[in-house]
Amino acid sequence: MATPLIAISQLRYADALASYLKSQLIPVQVQAEPDKDQYILLLENDEDYARALEICQAFIKAPNDPVYQQAAWQHSDQTDVPAPPSSGNSIRRWLVSLRRAPFTGIILILCTLIFAASAVGLFRPIAEALMIMPLGNLAKNNEWWRLIGPAFIHFSALHFIFNVLWWGMLGSQIEHKFGSSFLLILFLVTALFSNLAQLAVSGPNFGGLSGVVYGVVGFVWIIGWLRPQWGLSMPRAIVGFMLVWLVLGYADILWVNMANAAHTMGLLSGCITAWLLAIGSGKTAPK
Repeated sequence: MATPLIAISQLRYADALASYLKSQLIPVQVQAEPDKDQYILLLENDEDYARALEICQAFIKAPNDPVYQQAAWQHSDQTDVPAPPSSGNSIRRWLVSLRRAPFTGIILILCTLIFAASAVGLFRPIAEALMIMPLGNLAKNNEWWRLIGPAFIHFSALHFIFNVLWWGMLGSQIEHKFGSSFLLILFLVTALFSNLAQLAVSGPNFGGLSGVVYGVVGFVWIIGWLRPQWGLSMPRAIVGFMLVWLVLGYADILWVNMANAAHTMGLLSGCITAWLLAIGSGKTAPK
């Protein structure tokens, strides 16, 4: 029977440590515990326990040591974490995740409800209530919520799914690390600047959470680059994919109309927010 060795809160660190242990010929498995939002490394052979524990203690002191990253690269087959065996467990994991990241969950729920209402024939009244207007009109009617309103409107199932998946994944990570208040600020900043940029370029007929999504992508990317010890990062392949998608939008060769200005300004505002936070906080990790 496998012996529990160590509990780690982030999968990338659990995978790095597991890869290093395997490189030292110490077989381990990684087991997810969604209720506790952590990953348990299980030792397969008890005779390796003393040596494995010594390695774990060294890892805790310097988890970002390049030796662990190198081991992860050499063992490119990342640790397989078994999926929950039933739909009931999936729902439970989702509810636990929402409880731990309430603002992420609120945005997900709002986008889902608005998209569902749009799908059953209520798109026109929703658009009339949320679509952005020229600033001169807003100065007269004081409907300033319209500056972020387009973030909640989606025009197709693919558009909706793409955005909420990225928001759910990255938003929850940011919220766990920096708190709900910070994610609220980041959401407002990226939504505001991306929507204003798109309004200036194309007028008021646009919508989607994509500007915010590019904002959180930029935030995690730059924070992972400037402050890797804080535990947030994004694989280069994912960053490359998002940047290529941005360039394809400007090339106008995709089958959909892209809000290119919103994507670009969302990305820039997220990157700048990350840079300001990293510079202002020094190297001290957030609690």
